[in-house]
Amino acid sequence: MISIRGSMIELEKCHQDRLLAVDCYVAAIKNLANYTVELEPDFTESQKQYLNALASEASAGTREALSESQATLRGLLRDYRDRTAAYVRNLRSELEGTANALEQILGSMEQSDGDHESRLRGALGKLREVSRTPEGRAIGDVVLSAVDAIDQSLEQIRKEHQLTVSQLQVEMGMLHKRIDSLEAAATLDRFTEFYNRREMEERIRAAADPYTLLLVRASGLRLAEIQYKADVAAQLTAAFTKRFRSTLPPSAIIARWASEDFVAMLPLTQPEVTAIGKGVGAQLSGSYACLLDGKTVRPGLQLSVAVVDSEGAPADRVIDRVKGFLVGS
Repeated sequence: MISIRGSMIELEKCHQDRLLAVDCYVAAIKNLANYTVELEPDFTESQKQYLNALASEASAGTREALSESQATLRGLLRDYRDRTAAYVRNLRSELEGTANALEQILGSMEQSDGDHESRLRGALGKLREVSRTPEGRAIGDVVLSAVDAIDQSLEQIRKEHQLTVSQLQVEMGMLHKRIDSLEAAATLDRFTEFYNRREMEERIRAAADPYTLLLVRASGLRLAEIQYKADVAAQLTAAFTKRFRSTLPPSAIIARWASEDFVAMLPLTQPEVTAIGKGVGAQLSGSYACLLDGKTVRPGLQLSVAVVDSEGAPADRVIDRVKGFLVGS
């Protein structure tokens, strides 16, 4: 009896701990919704709605609901991070445009200021000289009075102009500081920006040192767009390219040859690249968690991998071998 009672107490305690863990998990998701960084109103509101809906589903506490919510939450956060990075990049671009425009205005003002002032000063000097001649003495007092008034107004304009220039310089300094901070915040996922086919062909033709090409066809990218939406295909492509880049050494030069075809140039021997290719095929094939209207979908990729050694072959021959595999896969 004592053993059974102790087991029941322990079981009840585990049950309470489990409920508490689920409650904390649900509360954490709701907090993510409540404290979502405000960007574009439509996107921010949809993110909050998706997170609150996920919290409601996870509150059921079943194994299936909790397991599915893990992938959905990760996908929601990843998608919001990517959109935030794009938003920051656009904002940084706009700020750079504003700063450049201000610099052009400032340069124009500084360039024209001296020219206009010197011409006005010269004209006023000629008026003073004329007022002192015998012919101008009759109206000399009137001319000198007008010249003095113009001179005072010109000095006031010059001071106001200098103040405007100073204000523009301060604003440009603030803009440049803002741009620098946004530059640091906008560096997410830049390693996924691959070269295109033309640039890779040029690098193959310009290569002086031996290299080996890793060819990968990721079948399933086009199918994801047909089965789901273009946004799902974009998420799948981003997830695959990030993983693909992380499996290769930093020295790899990567290009997206076609919509489902990728080429990596590595300064390694054919056996070394072959070993890397086997790992890529094994690790990156399979399903990927993506988001569709706040729900997790799992499109899949099937990878085909090949290796092309450049040693002893002219560049055009290497390119033909790449075309033969990627077109014929």
